Amino acid sequence: MTTSQRSVHIASLGCARNDVDSEELAARLEVGGFTLVDNPEDAETVVVNTCGFVDQAKKDSIDTLLAAADLKGDGTVKSVVAVGCMAERYGVELASELPEADAVLGFDDYADISDRLRSILDGEKLISHVPRDRRKLLPLSPSARREAAAGLAVPGHAPLPEGLAPASGPKAFRRRLGDGPAASLKIASGCDRRCAFCAIPAFRGSYLSRPMDELEDEARWLVDSGVKELFLVSENTSSYGKDLGSEHRLERLLQRLSGIDGLEWIRVSYLQPAEIRPGLIDAMLGTEKVVPYFDLSFQHASRDVLRSMRRFGEAEAFLSLIGRIRASAPEAGIRSNVIAGFPGETQADVEILRQFIIDANLDVLGVFGYSDEEGTEGVGLPGHLSDEEIEERRAMLADVAIEVCEARAADRIGEDVIVLVEDAEGTGRAMHQAPETDGIVTLDGPAVVGDLITARVTDSDGIDLIAEAK
Repeated sequence: MTTSQRSVHIASLGCARNDVDSEELAARLEVGGFTLVDNPEDAETVVVNTCGFVDQAKKDSIDTLLAAADLKGDGTVKSVVAVGCMAERYGVELASELPEADAVLGFDDYADISDRLRSILDGEKLISHVPRDRRKLLPLSPSARREAAAGLAVPGHAPLPEGLAPASGPKAFRRRLGDGPAASLKIASGCDRRCAFCAIPAFRGSYLSRPMDELEDEARWLVDSGVKELFLVSENTSSYGKDLGSEHRLERLLQRLSGIDGLEWIRVSYLQPAEIRPGLIDAMLGTEKVVPYFDLSFQHASRDVLRSMRRFGEAEAFLSLIGRIRASAPEAGIRSNVIAGFPGETQADVEILRQFIIDANLDVLGVFGYSDEEGTEGVGLPGHLSDEEIEERRAMLADVAIEVCEARAADRIGEDVIVLVEDAEGTGRAMHQAPETDGIVTLDGPAVVGDLITARVTDSDGIDLIAEAK
């Protein structure tokens, strides 16, 4: 480790998976001699972990980079560096269009991130990342990937170098950037699906699971640091273990994690409906500490639109899945996202989706308007709608979704819930609410952060709940 301390601020944008990547970068930088600071104005280097999924996320990433660049010259800030999905996806193109950033670095730079930042601060001009299709870096066969992945840059998968691994704790770089009672645990990276609207597999690569022993070690380390809830994340959590062997599936991982002393809740995210097997539902509802929460990626309800998207399912099948879950756990939280205005979508398809939203009666539903993503099949499909028509359909469906989800929350009035307290003012989340996305519960008085409080819901405000401790 170098003795010359430099300061860095990490701005993390996008999803929970990106937040875990930011914590890997934080650990690497700290080991490399950097001091992490909370305020970007106090840093010599601002690292922006960008999101490259949809247009709004890209805009937020660029705005954050520009805001950081505005700090240069007036004080401590000397350089601004882009990393993350948008940097990986666009590389030199982003660098050309955004000269305000001093460097655009890809995943391959993460292992040497502290050296990269020091070079930039010393005045060296680095060559910007050149994008490549990361699906081609691993074998097509999932069973052959583990050996091939050795030495490959996959955020969240790199083991600590010899001599740095602790006797106990995570065997991968990670340094928590928050101190809340919930933390994400990245169980896999990449995706093997080929959805026509999604570019993620091209820049995140093929599906690669993390070994169970490694995940359990990291989970224990998180719990030792005060974590009460683990949020299992990946691009496709229901595929966990398909590259590790039949004894390493998600059901088994849930059992392993449930045995960790001090851990209270395990929450599973990013499930593909086509991969939900009856045994998985049983495991999620029957394993101690796993909360009854289902994050299901429906994307649409019309069979024709789903096939154009290169996805499976239809409204009837999705409603049957929801029915199976609620038959066993009526209180279960179920959330999803759908896309309005996909190429070729007809008014009849919109009506199928509208009725599905009503019938599904989900706790949370995000409605997004379709936009072309470079390099995806959707760009070349016939039947593109105008931006105005897409927005009109999105807005109408979003209004329906809001009404349904708020009614679902109101139906919980009188229900007893267990609340994980997240701040001293008495705000927290019930089992059916994921961090940051699914609403909150406000208790009737102060509480201790990290406590689990049994309370009765007395009112609702949108999708948020108000509850009285029992």
